[in-house]
Amino acid sequence: MRIVKWSFFLRFLMIFLARVVDVSLDTLPPALIIRGKRAILFVIAFIKYIIWVFAVSRVINDLSDPFMAIAFAFGFAAGTFVGITLENVLKIGDQVVKFFTQKGSAVAHLLREENFRVTEFQGSGRDGTIYLLFVQVPR
Repeated sequence: MRIVKWSFFLRFLMIFLARVVDVSLDTLPPALIIRGKRAILFVIAFIKYIIWVFAVSRVINDLSDPFMAIAFAFGFAAGTFVGITLENVLKIGDQVVKFFTQKGSAVAHLLREENFRVTEFQGSGRDGTIYLLFVQVPR
């Protein structure tokens, strides 16, 4: 009886961990695509789908056991959490910082001299002309 329980636990754990890794890897490609990291994306996609096929085949081979489907779904949920956490730690990609200033062109010029990408918009505010600067910065 113990062998059956141990075997069940290992199958559940394998499916769960496979999905955690698979879904965690899903969070990286958007930032890597923007950066043009094709080789890394190739490796991630290959690993991700090998893991996915493994996990799906284990669940399909054991459809009589609903706990395997639960392991699959639980691994997806946990993988989403891990992936978001991983992306926050790695800080891949860029973000946009917004500035409101009355000295728009001067500030934009200084930022561009420092090699930042800047887009400026001119508008009218309570105190006259105001500029909105969108500045692309690394995370």
